[in-house]
Amino acid sequence: MRLTEHLREFKRRFYISGAAILAAAIGGFFLAAPLLKLLSAPLLDLQASGLDVELNITNITQSFDLQMRIGFLLGLIIASPIWIWQLLAFVVPALRTIERRYVFGFVGAAVPLFVIGCATGWFVLPRIIRLFVGFAPEGFTAFLGATDYWDFSLKLVFAVGVAYVLPVVVVFLNLAGVVSGRSILRGWRWAVLTATLFGAFVTPAGEVLSMFVIAVPMVVLYFAAAGIALLVDRRRAKRAAKADARMDA
Repeated sequence: MRLTEHLREFKRRFYISGAAILAAAIGGFFLAAPLLKLLSAPLLDLQASGLDVELNITNITQSFDLQMRIGFLLGLIIASPIWIWQLLAFVVPALRTIERRYVFGFVGAAVPLFVIGCATGWFVLPRIIRLFVGFAPEGFTAFLGATDYWDFSLKLVFAVGVAYVLPVVVVFLNLAGVVSGRSILRGWRWAVLTATLFGAFVTPAGEVLSMFVIAVPMVVLYFAAAGIALLVDRRRAKRAAKADARMDA
């Protein structure tokens, strides 16, 4: 295809993706209030335990702005099968067969791991909120801005989701020949330290259980990535040996 045809194809797929995201975001706008109510469930538990804590709208436009932001995010998530497919459909035809297999394998592994990571972040979120808000002195009321509360929850959930995808990136780099399986395995100490520090960073001090819920799966996934990379290196070495044998013959 000529450059103009590539640009025309990209524009067509971009419009399809944009329309899907926009339609999903409109539906997500109406789901924003129930989602925010679900996120505020830990605060209801704190109120039931006797702690004065309230989620507040602090200015005139904040409620609308917040629902717009949540709606757009939900639109991206709901429409992800469409825009991811449009992206792959644009890129994949230019790749060789083995490169296509790598791309589809990467997406097929990264998406469920990201979802599992987000679910883990969602699981530890109530414990973290309870601990932090619980530091409010007796007799004080904790007034929490709705936007700040949403941003904190979103960053935590997405940070854990992205962290769970990193081992897939490591395997992808190995498939691309950037790093060997032995190098990955030799870095296990740094991987354990990084996972532990990340778990401690996204969870509050004293929440050891939440830290381990995040860090342990990351370490397991890292060793799984190292094992896959070692298998890939072994198969690559066997293919190279067979190719050398044919050349010698």
